[in-house]
Amino acid sequence: MSLFAYDFMQRALLGVLITGLAAPALGIYLVQRRMALIGDGIGHVALTGVGLGLLTSRSPVITAVVVSALGAVAVELIRERGKASGDIALALLFYGGISGGVFLVALAAGKTNANLMAYLFGSPLTTSRDDLVVMAVLGGVVLAVTLLLRPWLFAICQDEEYARVAGLPVRALNLLLAVTTAVTVTVAMRAVGLLLVSAMMVVPVAAAQLVTRGFRATMHLAMVLGVAAAAVGIWIAAEYDTAPGATIVLVAIAAFAVLAAGAAVWRTARRRAGAAGGDGEAEPPEVVLQA
Repeated sequence: MSLFAYDFMQRALLGVLITGLAAPALGIYLVQRRMALIGDGIGHVALTGVGLGLLTSRSPVITAVVVSALGAVAVELIRERGKASGDIALALLFYGGISGGVFLVALAAGKTNANLMAYLFGSPLTTSRDDLVVMAVLGGVVLAVTLLLRPWLFAICQDEEYARVAGLPVRALNLLLAVTTAVTVTVAMRAVGLLLVSAMMVVPVAAAQLVTRGFRATMHLAMVLGVAAAAVGIWIAAEYDTAPGATIVLVAIAAFAVLAAGAAVWRTARRRAGAAGGDGEAEPPEVVLQA
């Protein structure tokens, strides 16, 4: 009998699929802004929310959302000011977040048997029905923001000054994007863990950029790749008893490597065909910045 006949495996599969869909949908904006690793920093802050939830006997997912959202807003305000001291402030925020999380989890050790590693590296097999409901709701919020507001978010990621001149509420959109990043980190917490969440935001997007030409096409392909990596990763983890979060990320990286090799072969073939036909070197596929 397949392992996916069990309820806990079905919940795990649904949880990672939600993550695989939502993380790249948000990640493409972060990649566009050259802030690909911001999810890792927000993940550090979210750990404090996890510790706070365990200490107060509340849902770690909900407290992680609140704390990481506050941290994301602080990050955006620091980025907006653009001062040289911003890097130091961000370092203090991120490392303070992970230190505070470890400290609070240790204090909560007598109240709960929660495993810190499950939050750091993911533990989709322990996803409860309540966790799945929260993940589904938060994932739906992320998709609604990233898909419905795509033209506006694309504009501020490309050129804030132009967006401001065009009359867009740049600060409000920046803060919304920051909070949505925090929500995405929390959604991915169960699936791949707080230390690997950036991979699911970035790797599918990087892979999609190798073979697509437009922003919308890149976004959609990245979401497909994210879902595929999540499904294949959880299946491999179930079959071979490997760490689910790490396996999902490795599958995503493998997909990137395959597409990169394919794109290289395609470029080589086009160059040779162009040289043989006297048309010169063909241009490789690239992302055209259009929403």
